[in-house]
Amino acid sequence: MTNQLVPELSISNFQKSLFFYTEILGFSIEYQREEEGFAFLSLGNAQIMIDEIGKGRTWKTGDFEYPFGRGINFQIEVEDIDTILKKLERHNVGLFLEPEEKWYRKDDKEVGNRQFLVMDPDGYLLRFAEDLGEKST
Repeated sequence: MTNQLVPELSISNFQKSLFFYTEILGFSIEYQREEEGFAFLSLGNAQIMIDEIGKGRTWKTGDFEYPFGRGINFQIEVEDIDTILKKLERHNVGLFLEPEEKWYRKDDKEVGNRQFLVMDPDGYLLRFAEDLGEKST
């Protein structure tokens, strides 16, 4: 089943991004059109699409300059961030933000995440978060 909001990321190199998302981060390929440099990926309930610039249709609203993801980060909730952290370390991928425990106010409660940020090969920020529950403020 497809979520009602699925971001499509314009990427510079299909094979490099596909390897990063599937082999390092653990996303699954739901389907792909390799001739277009396109793949629909999922990790748990999170879904994204990657699409190589210049293959198939490219939605270009301006010049593509690294980092592509300026001003946005994608939060992806996972059961355990340690599994992903170990894979990133094994592949020598540096983190944008080291793991932290962060509590956010939500009305009269606080909700907690154990989280970190990593940049994909084109500079999109991915924030992996493990739910720590909630507490009263």
